[in-house]
Amino acid sequence: MDKDNDVLSKYRAVTNKLRKRFLKKPNVSEGSEQFASLAKSLQQQECPQYAGFCCLAQARCEHTLANAPGEAQALTQAARSFLEAELFNRSLKYPGFEEHLTAAINCYGHAIRVHIENKQVALAASLCLELGNVLMRLNKQVEAMGHFQRAAELQSQSPLDCLDALEMVAIAKIDTKDYEGSLAVLTEMAYLAQERGGSSATGKPIGAYCDILSRCEVTRVLLLMLLQPTPQRIRPEHAQTLEKYAWETTEDNFTVQYLGEDLFLLLQSVVMACQSHDLGCLQALQTDLWPYLNTEQNQILHLVIQELSHPAGEGV
Repeated sequence: MDKDNDVLSKYRAVTNKLRKRFLKKPNVSEGSEQFASLAKSLQQQECPQYAGFCCLAQARCEHTLANAPGEAQALTQAARSFLEAELFNRSLKYPGFEEHLTAAINCYGHAIRVHIENKQVALAASLCLELGNVLMRLNKQVEAMGHFQRAAELQSQSPLDCLDALEMVAIAKIDTKDYEGSLAVLTEMAYLAQERGGSSATGKPIGAYCDILSRCEVTRVLLLMLLQPTPQRIRPEHAQTLEKYAWETTEDNFTVQYLGEDLFLLLQSVVMACQSHDLGCLQALQTDLWPYLNTEQNQILHLVIQELSHPAGEGV
């Protein structure tokens, strides 16, 4: 209790110095430094929620000083302190109303606005991604999607960064079983990578864009096998994707180049096994495909096999 009183008295002492007095202008810069020092001390004493409040007070001082970078930095530190307090409470299974998480989200949002107002778009986008990743860790995928989407929009002039953010949107949608939504995002990513990643000489995507196209292609094919849209309902762009796996493909086919021949042939076999409802073949292919697929893709393939094992209308 004495410790709490000591913290409160120090906080009040700094606050009192900043009050306007007749013919005396408060030293806001000094107040900001003292709040920062108090926040650092509280962080070292493992009192992150109190440190967060001090960082907020520091941010107000920096705002008064019209120091936007300092304000954004203090707000970001406040967000991380509140988040630390939330994670600590969760580790203890402490019942609460997620008040520290709410404070952290508000601080992140305020810092993002400050960066945007000062044309620091890349910094704003990085905080959107940071907040999105935090929410994913806390199993709040729906909330995370909005922040990943905003990061993608902010980075529209930086294609690779935009694609990375969109990929996080697609992963969040897979986690929430919104497979059609994820398929739509991955299709958007494929078009963007084709359009923005071409070399000046050949016009075909190169480098990192090929890696992104490969991940999009594999996930899209697996999602289509899971969703099994009817010929009447399948979108033209999705029908075009599946057509590549229904016929013999020449070696100069660009899809083969960025997937690799082995992976392309395995995917082609998956499409054919699903279309012929050959469960045994699909289970054998799962073993062969495992090293090529990431966590989300392996999860989708597992769901495809489950769906084939228990078709709609049959009991489990």
